[in-house]
Amino acid sequence: MEAEPVYVTACTSAPPSRLLPRQIPALYSKIHRTLNLTSDTNSEVKSGSDTVLEKFCFVSFNMCGRTACTLAPDELKRACSYRNRRGQRRQPRWRDGDADNYRPSYNKNPQSMSPVLLSQRHFDKDAPVDKCVLASMRWGLVPSWFKESDPSKMQYSTSNCRSENILQKKSYKDPMLKGQRCVILADGFYEWQKVEKGKQPFFIYFPQTQSGPSQEKRKNSDSESVRPPAKASSGLMKGGEAAGEWTGWRLLTMAGVFDCWTPPGGGEPLYSYSVITVNASPNLQSIHDRMPAILDGEEEVRQWLDFGEVKSLEALKLLQSKNILTFHPVSSFVNNTRNNSPECLQPVDLNSKKEPKSTASSKMMASWLSSSSPSKRKESHTSESKEEQASKPQNQRKSAGGLQQWLQGTNKKPRTK
Repeated sequence: MEAEPVYVTACTSAPPSRLLPRQIPALYSKIHRTLNLTSDTNSEVKSGSDTVLEKFCFVSFNMCGRTACTLAPDELKRACSYRNRRGQRRQPRWRDGDADNYRPSYNKNPQSMSPVLLSQRHFDKDAPVDKCVLASMRWGLVPSWFKESDPSKMQYSTSNCRSENILQKKSYKDPMLKGQRCVILADGFYEWQKVEKGKQPFFIYFPQTQSGPSQEKRKNSDSESVRPPAKASSGLMKGGEAAGEWTGWRLLTMAGVFDCWTPPGGGEPLYSYSVITVNASPNLQSIHDRMPAILDGEEEVRQWLDFGEVKSLEALKLLQSKNILTFHPVSSFVNNTRNNSPECLQPVDLNSKKEPKSTASSKMMASWLSSSSPSKRKESHTSESKEEQASKPQNQRKSAGGLQQWLQGTNKKPRTK
């Protein structure tokens, strides 16, 4: 099967050559299994006190090859609350064991485990048609018919699939026609703009509003005002789940297709997905010519996930280029997938070293990142251990981040530089 071509530069002296990953399996394996790194230049790989200059090729994949998802598992449940057909607000539960497989990250790359939302009926045929579940899936679809025993041996990229080709390629056509549709969740995604001196990364996300995850479509996203949202409304639903809409950071909801692969020799099944892409919206075309297919609001998410009522060909009509996202430039720190800290998201000024004059949404992001990352996020590379916190004087301990303050319902306005 032919994959989309990628561009490869061999070391620093060789000219670029247009190759398919299947033609360079040794390189593909080295990058993704050993170094797990994407960059445009040679990189120093440090191990203890030793520094080794690795000279190797770098692969530039199709768009949407990096995301950030920093919410903890319980926060994701609240952020994904939805109304069922009776108008009752519900929180999706995590599929058994999947909450432990998900790790929040400021810098997620293909082959990592990421949170997705899907219909409970994929796991329980007797579940209500409108019941959703959260699952942790591998980014990069592994087809159910893949014959190797190790999914990392796949020699073509499936992290993205083009909407216009989804019914032409077996890897995507089979699961799509079976109704295996999902919604990939993230704070936002990174994209690199080609510039004279290389590539400039941007962080792209939903505009953030006072009321939190507003479902209204926005035509002028850069002019949105942003203030700390209020705490989620109080009350209890059946089962003890908190009532009220999530009023924290509005998650990006991207359309995806998934499959389930079982090792030929037996073992645990692996669920994996691809992000579906469309032509870039007018406000993003200067950065890249493609963007993820965005599902804007609960109704579009519901239709995409309801594979019983909404058939595949009808669901594909939801995949349109939408001019509803905002963005800000970030530093090249995010280029290295090993970097996993708030600096990945921090807005930068491309013209000076001063704090950038940016959109209201990016200012909110900056004020959140100017304080420490929430301590409850698992495996945060910037948070301090409980022992380190306890050893510090009270007046030296860092406060929770701005976003965390909103989630706790405090009235203190996040700091703005």
